[in-house]
Amino acid sequence: MSTRAVSCLALSRWVLVCAVSGLLGTAHAGLFEDDEARKAILDLRQRVEQSNAAIKGLGDENAQLRRALLDLQGQIEGLKAELSQGRGAQEQLARELSELQMRQKDVVTGMDERLRRFEPLKVTLDGQEFMAEPAEKRDYDAAMETFRKGDFAAAQSALGQFVQRYRRSGYTPSALFWLGNAQYAVKDYKESMANFQQMLKTAPTHPRAPEAMLAISNVQIELKDLKGARRTLDELIKAYPASETAATARERLTRLR
Repeated sequence: MSTRAVSCLALSRWVLVCAVSGLLGTAHAGLFEDDEARKAILDLRQRVEQSNAAIKGLGDENAQLRRALLDLQGQIEGLKAELSQGRGAQEQLARELSELQMRQKDVVTGMDERLRRFEPLKVTLDGQEFMAEPAEKRDYDAAMETFRKGDFAAAQSALGQFVQRYRRSGYTPSALFWLGNAQYAVKDYKESMANFQQMLKTAPTHPRAPEAMLAISNVQIELKDLKGARRTLDELIKAYPASETAATARERLTRLR
């Protein structure tokens, strides 16, 4: 019970005690008349009713206070629930963000790998450096692997396709040289000579140019064109006098005369 309620009850008791004491004094001494007694009783009753009303008012206030406290508790629980939901949503968003970041990283990595597949490479072949597409290197290496295995027919096909596909490639002079050799191996002499000559025309300073001229002389010998073979060997010695192939050409020229 609140302090206010206790005070009201104490006041009521004090009023009752005073009233009873007054009545007793009146009866004992005979100092009050009947009208005064009635007034005192009415006054006492009024005060008691006021005290009861005050006590009832306090009870109503307490009930309102309890209801307000219950409402506030409900609001607090609702806020807790919303906060819990908010945390759950934040955690879900954090997971989704992490997944998106991982996907983005995978996409970027995949793009980098795909770009590297198409990025030109620096290649050194037959003493020469040049830039080549990854596809060029792959196709040339595959054709040469076939040549090294001794499958000259298949190598002829692969190298011929390479030359057609990559006419301006840094690989083309070497591809023409080995194409001519593959055709020579399968006795396709005319095509062999044509490709050696094409190599000399497009890349006369290529490191394998002297070998291509020596190969042409071999084709001419197979075709029984000894005069043409001697002429080719002479041209080789004049064009590339310091090459090792020129020394071989001199020896062969000696035998042909």
